Amino acid sequence: MQHGAPPSALLARAVERCAPRAGTRIGRLTMEILGPIPVSEIEVRAWIERPGKRVEMVAAELAARQPDGTRRVVATARAWRIANSDTAAVALAADAPLPTHPEDSAAPSPIPPAWNVGYVKTVELKAVHGGRRVWVRPLTTVVDDEPMTPLVRALAVADIANGIGAQLDPAHYTFLNTDLTVDLYRAPEGDWIGLDVGTSIGPDGLGLCSAVLFDEQGAIGRSLQTLEVRPRD
Repeated sequence: MQHGAPPSALLARAVERCAPRAGTRIGRLTMEILGPIPVSEIEVRAWIERPGKRVEMVAAELAARQPDGTRRVVATARAWRIANSDTAAVALAADAPLPTHPEDSAAPSPIPPAWNVGYVKTVELKAVHGGRRVWVRPLTTVVDDEPMTPLVRALAVADIANGIGAQLDPAHYTFLNTDLTVDLYRAPEGDWIGLDVGTSIGPDGLGLCSAVLFDEQGAIGRSLQTLEVRPRD
């Protein structure tokens, strides 16, 4: 089973490449994780689910082959593609920029040491003092030798929020996310994506991880993850 970030980035790539139109941008993408996503060959397909001149919904899925040869869908995505308008004169952000330039950060990483393997080794992570705040930069591409678009770059790191915001000891609890929603009111610029993460846990096994997302110019949007929380046996 692999981390959710690479599959979500692959879905974002598929959505963007599905019947693209000039003057539009993906504003929101939700990935539903339907089961363990294997580290193996994955089939990707995308389609227009709800066409529209100014607003349309694009869908995508990842499927893997089972040992018996059957095809199983392991993740799906739904995204709103929205026509652009010139709103530069009234643009604003509700959140202050994330402090500390990535190159100057020296705060300890909030990632639990036991998780410093696999996907985490494919990103550069610099923590920001105060709270669960980090800058993250992918060190690999989603598809070999293909530059990542701003949307794909954001999805390549957004799923790390659950680990950054972890409030429980992973040795005693599991808290897997069942989904990931990313809303971007501005397309990110540059290599670094910042996250300011908060996690809440209810009394009956459900949790919520939310994050404000940034580039080096300021806030760009938010992410949400539903958590399935339970004590380890």
